[in-house]
Amino acid sequence: MNFGSILKSYLELNDLEVVLKPDGKRAMETFGSQEFHLCILDVMMPELDGFSLAEAMKAGGLRIPFIFLTARTLKEDQVRGFRLGADDYITKPFDTDLLLYKIKAILRRGAENNGSADRDEFSIGIFLFNARMRWLRSSTASRTLTAREAELLKMLCMAKDQFLIRKEALLKIWGEDSYFTGRSMDVFIARLRKYLKEDESLEIVNIHGDGYRLSQK
Repeated sequence: MNFGSILKSYLELNDLEVVLKPDGKRAMETFGSQEFHLCILDVMMPELDGFSLAEAMKAGGLRIPFIFLTARTLKEDQVRGFRLGADDYITKPFDTDLLLYKIKAILRRGAENNGSADRDEFSIGIFLFNARMRWLRSSTASRTLTAREAELLKMLCMAKDQFLIRKEALLKIWGEDSYFTGRSMDVFIARLRKYLKEDESLEIVNIHGDGYRLSQK
């Protein structure tokens, strides 16, 4: 049994309906006959590789969330994947439970925030946050955020009560995942915690070094 079949069986055991295709060309053909909520792409698929398939999906107007799951570990490949619009880029070997957690988080986000990717305004506890104007307001104070602070807070709001993947945020906001950009993001997370501390029910939780969750107690 190959890797794709094993992963398909695992996901089906966890109540997900899965369609497995052996190459990118057949996968692209299938999009015309069925509706999908998420795609898992291997960069090194035959016939049509994962990057090319993602580009074809984008060119064809297919707005389906997708994850790259691949043995290609170069930073350049990861950056390319996120620039193509990937929701995550996972390299082998990987933890199947964490993969399942990420898949379900993306599916919930799609179901709960249908059409909300272009939202600019969010209600966070006692705060009102406008990402485009970059202000954060409560009944007693108003603060203007930097561009990166606003983008990071928006990503946290989009994934509220779920899971914002650390690597995804680094690549989308800083353009790379390195030790130095990671430390920079830690500083930004600390700033956002300080800005939100007026509402003691709000917290930004660090999840095992893999990401963050904005939640309300």
